[in-house]
Amino acid sequence: MNVLVVLGIILFILMSIIGGTKGVNSFFALFFNFSVVIIITIFMTNPSINPIILTLFASIVISCINLFYINGVNIKTKTAFLSTMITITLLLVFILYLSNKAMIQGFGVEELEELSMFSFTISVDFIKIGTSVIIMSTIGAITDTAMAISSPMREIHFHNPHISRGELYRAGLSIGKDILGTSTNTLFFAFFGGYIALLIWFKDLSYSIGEIINSKIFSAEMITILSAGTGVTLVIPITAWITAYFLVKHKISK
Repeated sequence: MNVLVVLGIILFILMSIIGGTKGVNSFFALFFNFSVVIIITIFMTNPSINPIILTLFASIVISCINLFYINGVNIKTKTAFLSTMITITLLLVFILYLSNKAMIQGFGVEELEELSMFSFTISVDFIKIGTSVIIMSTIGAITDTAMAISSPMREIHFHNPHISRGELYRAGLSIGKDILGTSTNTLFFAFFGGYIALLIWFKDLSYSIGEIINSKIFSAEMITILSAGTGVTLVIPITAWITAYFLVKHKISK
């Protein structure tokens, strides 16, 4: 039996036992999100389609799957979804500016030998492609953080329905501060886990620190990590404010 199939079965069994119905939904959500990414990748090869608009549409679909399909339609998922969309919109302006100034689009020198057999005249805007890659890399972390804040805020309001909006907002910020460090570190070490071979290659080629930092591949990945960290940081006060506003205004019962 294929190793991937065995690992998939083990993951499904563990998620079913530990997570119950939500665990099963989370397992299938992985495949739904994978299908969305594959479809978006296919359409991105069409020069007539704006990849940024396509990526924003994909971000909406992925957020709906991660929030509404797994956790249902309720005040927690609604506020997390709204916070995610606002954060992505704000982050898009920042990423567009950064992508144009940093010139990280296209391929690095380290990749040219492998790509020398292919044609580069494919009429695709690699600045927009680079922007789309960064957005897709941040959407998961932003959605996860938004849900991690809105859910405990809902519990706080349920057990203390007379709490003021300001107190609830400060509670949300306190929750956000606790998860901010772990979230950003997760993004940072995910890079080193995925690109450890590249770092070893840099060492074998005797790259200096300056050459590593100015390498297009390294810079692109670090910008992606920093953009994701910026998104995770931004979504904390946005989610805390939106959740506090809706919970206190509507006095929603569990």
